Amino acid sequence: MTVDGAVDLEHLREWIGRTETRVDHATATPMAALSATLDRDDPEPANGSEVPPLWHWTYFVPLARQSEIGPDGHAKRGGFLPPVPLPRRMWAGGRLEFHAPLQVGDHITRTSRIVDVSGKTGRSGSLVFVTVRHEFANARGIALTEEHDIVYRENPRADAPVPKPQPAPVDESFSREIVPDPVLLFRYSALTFNGHRIHYDRPYVTQVEGYPGLIVHGPLIATLLVDLVRRHLPQGRIRRFSFRALRPLFDIHRFTVCGRHEPDGRVALWARDHDGWQALEAEAELA
Repeated sequence: MTVDGAVDLEHLREWIGRTETRVDHATATPMAALSATLDRDDPEPANGSEVPPLWHWTYFVPLARQSEIGPDGHAKRGGFLPPVPLPRRMWAGGRLEFHAPLQVGDHITRTSRIVDVSGKTGRSGSLVFVTVRHEFANARGIALTEEHDIVYRENPRADAPVPKPQPAPVDESFSREIVPDPVLLFRYSALTFNGHRIHYDRPYVTQVEGYPGLIVHGPLIATLLVDLVRRHLPQGRIRRFSFRALRPLFDIHRFTVCGRHEPDGRVALWARDHDGWQALEAEAELA
């Protein structure tokens, strides 16, 4: 079975069930650095300080050797993830459940498993979706489970139709305007050891990939949405969080992160671009 004659899905689905285990130590410096990057006035983290939701992405960073990096700044294809032969790779979304807080000083084990590989042919060409499930455990047990969706796609064709944007809601209960300047994007790339050139290399992203500016990381937008909840609902503990990327945001325009109270302790969240289109949708469930 192939997608558009180019991708052998049956071969890629052989990666389903593969596992990988890594160990990391939750240290204070990444927390302090991310706090500064998000322009927060937090106390200095110390042993026992709770790692806020989504800040675990500053741990277990990718550690491919320089000789193993591909032309886009990502690690070359293969290894734990299936070797999808499509040139563009993006973080499409995810679903997380927070069972108990991770803490500075924890030794954390992350067990990862590929749970699905699927594909389709869309208006813009072939797409392959890979879902990875992570479990994060410390000495106290499972602290966090996460499903991470990755999408691989072709380079856009000149005749490909432009996807119709979705208007963002305008009935938020609270919001915050974000200036996604290159320094913010660089600092987040550095904190997560993300070498993907679309986030910091303007000549590459505009001349090779054809985008109008540097692309704001999907995980950074998700982190800003959770940070919005923490700023406006500081007593609420996030139990579940899910997000889905809809449309890229670029450093050439400001955008707004928005939240709206929903029944049953839920908060609807979204990112709205400068033209009023929805770039990312999310939901947080509070304990």
